Amino acid sequence: MRASDLDPTGEHHGGLPTYPWRYQPSPDLMTRRQLRAVGLRPGGQEPAAQVVCRGGLRYAYLYRHSLALPVRPMTAARWRAHQRMMLARRTCPLCRTVSEICIPTGLGCCLDCADGLALAELAQLLELARAAAVPA
Repeated sequence: MRASDLDPTGEHHGGLPTYPWRYQPSPDLMTRRQLRAVGLRPGGQEPAAQVVCRGGLRYAYLYRHSLALPVRPMTAARWRAHQRMMLARRTCPLCRTVSEICIPTGLGCCLDCADGLALAELAQLLELARAAAVPA
């Protein structure tokens, strides 16, 4: 633990109290993931403190459990939108086949289309597929 990671007054971190990794100043303070695990969300509240990890490279905000709100339930419309989004992530823009897994973002197309194509050819085909997909 570095001495600069412990700043309970927030004097050195813009007024936000700062604590080292794995240090819990109060049981009322939780990260977003911890709130989500108990079915809550921050609900618009500002962070009450932060935790420094990875030698000061990453920060995790802490929110008050007492001010957190319940998670909004998934509606039928949200489920439909989620399913359409996942279908788009699994559909190859070149051959239009739907895969069982999401298309790799580094390739931009399915593995069958990417196999045997040079990167320059692949980039050109993807640009053509994007241009054809945009409605005029």
